[in-house]
Amino acid sequence: MKQFLDDNFVLQNETAEYLYHQHAKHLPIIDYHCHLDPKQIAEDYQFDNLGEIWLSGDHYKWRAMRTNGIAEQYCTGKNTSDWKKFEKWAETVPYTMRNPLYHWTHLELKTAFGITKLLKPETAKEIFDECTEKLRTPAFSARGLMKHYNVETVCTTDDPIDSLEYHLALKNEGFSIKVLPTWRPDKAMAVECAATYRTYIEKLSEVSGIAISRFSDLIAALRNRHDYFASIGCKLSDHGIEEFYAEDYSQNEIDAIFNKVYGGKELTHEERIKFKSAMLVEGAIMDWEKGWTQQFHYGVIRNNNTRLFNQVGADTGFDSIGDFTVAKAMSKFLNRLDMNNQLTKTIIYNLNPRDNDMLATMIGNFQDGSVAGKIQFGSGWWFLDQKIGMEAQINSLSNLGLLSRFVGMLTDSRSFLSYPRHEYFRRILCNLIGTDIEQGLLPSSELPFLSKLVENVSYYNAKEFFKF
Repeated sequence: MKQFLDDNFVLQNETAEYLYHQHAKHLPIIDYHCHLDPKQIAEDYQFDNLGEIWLSGDHYKWRAMRTNGIAEQYCTGKNTSDWKKFEKWAETVPYTMRNPLYHWTHLELKTAFGITKLLKPETAKEIFDECTEKLRTPAFSARGLMKHYNVETVCTTDDPIDSLEYHLALKNEGFSIKVLPTWRPDKAMAVECAATYRTYIEKLSEVSGIAISRFSDLIAALRNRHDYFASIGCKLSDHGIEEFYAEDYSQNEIDAIFNKVYGGKELTHEERIKFKSAMLVEGAIMDWEKGWTQQFHYGVIRNNNTRLFNQVGADTGFDSIGDFTVAKAMSKFLNRLDMNNQLTKTIIYNLNPRDNDMLATMIGNFQDGSVAGKIQFGSGWWFLDQKIGMEAQINSLSNLGLLSRFVGMLTDSRSFLSYPRHEYFRRILCNLIGTDIEQGLLPSSELPFLSKLVENVSYYNAKEFFKF
């Protein structure tokens, strides 16, 4: 019987062990999509205790705690101590067995703090105290943790109106780890509420120094900020969308729609979709002009629970997988750009696993030989960044595309303790390939090539693809 979380965790045979320990384990981490706070990196934030770093903002844990019958005050409550929240989390952990949270929790305890004890009510105080003592030392600051995990580059997620002051400070300081912004213009196309949109556009106008009164002004202001992001080292954009938007539209229609919503009038559903379609195209052209990579995260239904959304706000654990039908719109959007030779490098992440094979075939339609893996099937995202989800993504990509050109894993996290997700992914990758070799599905004589494939997917493909 194998031991839980030993050195060969997930690795089911000798070849898998060889691939991981000799070719994947020690490679640096390129975390090209995350939600870390650049201010915490710039100021080298020191966390006060394990409850703060683990439970502040972690909607994955909050969902599990609520499901386990834990009251909201122990999840998002502002007047509940970090210890009390942690105590309730420790109470929940044993009930998360077979949920990825169980693996992540113990991987983080082991890799960051050297703790191999299982977290449960009986060990909660001991583990909390030991980790808290370490977190209050310089080696466990925000930067200390990044260095501990051999992080080479991180790309945060930033709005066009963000000042990027902390990215600039880190760049000027010459911090050894690259901390780059990512262009996330979702609010510039969020026209669901006219008043909210007008407020955002006024802020964009102020930051860009461009008076905005028509659609062409909006694009000029966004270009101004796009240029600024590029000057700080930005190489990627990211879009969080429910579905792909690819309606036909005329420039006159878009001008009229912008004037309407900017003037305070609510748009019809058809007008919203046309406007979003135009905005996706305009943004994609900007990215193509600079040689950036554009990312699309699609398929989530957000804020399903109105009562608790009103109580605790967005991004608190009330989102779910959506069942949008997107293939035709996705194809039309990509084709519209490709027809004009304006399709830049692209990564698409699906949230519904039913889309795996569709997406794996869709990306093949727009590979043009100019860049290896130009259009990418993104790694298992959000509800899919777990063992079965990662294996399913890897298998669909392998069956219908080229796994060898995949740019690999990311954390998509707000936590400085989430880097073991890269280790988890690498172990899963090595186990899949190692098992194929052991079963004679891949030639053992090609082990040197397959070893290099593991290294590439774990690190080198991303380094080459993004040109960090």
